[in-house]
Amino acid sequence: MKIKSFLLIGVILIGFTSRAQFNDKPVLNLQNEDMHPLNWGYYLGFNQYDFKFEYKNDLDDVLVQKSIGFNVGLIGELRINEFLDLRFEPGLTYTSRTLGFPGFTSENEALREVKSTYVNFPLLLKVSTRRLGNWKPFLIGGASTSLNLGSNEASLDDNSSGTFRMKKNTYAYEMGFGIDFYTEYFKFTPSIRGVFGLTDELIRDNDPNSPWTGNIASMKTRGLFVNFTFE
Repeated sequence: MKIKSFLLIGVILIGFTSRAQFNDKPVLNLQNEDMHPLNWGYYLGFNQYDFKFEYKNDLDDVLVQKSIGFNVGLIGELRINEFLDLRFEPGLTYTSRTLGFPGFTSENEALREVKSTYVNFPLLLKVSTRRLGNWKPFLIGGASTSLNLGSNEASLDDNSSGTFRMKKNTYAYEMGFGIDFYTEYFKFTPSIRGVFGLTDELIRDNDPNSPWTGNIASMKTRGLFVNFTFE
């Protein structure tokens, strides 16, 4: 599934959820929901991860086959004022990518499946508009660090033995948008967010001229999340 299609699904879901909320004179739900200094919640969602490669020489690119993964996590929110909230959203993210390396005739040598389970620790600033009836749009952004449980960082084997290795600790910045919907019993929030890696995550093979990693100057994560939050 392409990223554009993934975004379209998120936008359609937001549209269906919002249809009943945009009335001229809605009955206001949870009028004191945003008055608490601390709020708690959880989220579920989907993701699609990619890699951004930079190369030493102008040779054929590494191809990335993406798939749909899932996210789950908790939310802690500190109210700063009417329009600003500081959020901590620790969570678990599962994703899988298949890398296709150029120059090989054997599929076993050319393909590497990269399965990653990330423990994410994002610290985010949420910037909201004034509440409009039972909905409130917002922008969100900040920094995150992640622990990749499937990195193979400690493995002594490399691609010559069929093992693709990545660094366990990664750093990124995140940016996105969403809409808070105030239902009768809880606040429901669909959102879309991009994740952009800041550090090189590749552990290179022992051979500096490796046909898998020798031409890669850096490899950084790119990701797209569609989350559904309940508070």
